[in-house]
Amino acid sequence: MAHWYESSIDRQLREAQERGDFDNLPGTGKPLPDAGREYDEDWWVKDWLRREGAAAGALPPTLALRREAQDLRESIDRRTSEDDVRAYVAGLNEQLRKARAGLLDGPPVLLPPIDADKAVDGWRERRARKAS
Repeated sequence: MAHWYESSIDRQLREAQERGDFDNLPGTGKPLPDAGREYDEDWWVKDWLRREGAAAGALPPTLALRREAQDLRESIDRRTSEDDVRAYVAGLNEQLRKARAGLLDGPPVLLPPIDADKAVDGWRERRARKAS
């Protein structure tokens, strides 16, 4: 003679289903969003970033610094004065120094310091071209 056992959780689920608590839930009858896709180990991170819109804040500081150095020209061109450009470059160079010393989290960064005079010269040239 077989004995049937129902755990308290199974009982709660059965009762909720009988009451109709699972009827008309969002997504009922629709396929799972990732059905048929190859398994991705980082699926939960990508899903969280998509939901939260937190892509920019998810980078480790050293990778964010690399991106900032890569976008240097655009960042400098948004500055309105030579002093502002020099202050921005000084701040970026300080962050680069910290990254090279291993004081920032993330993969190593071996970018050289930015030459403030060259940055200001480029800023002036681009600004003069836009003005003419």
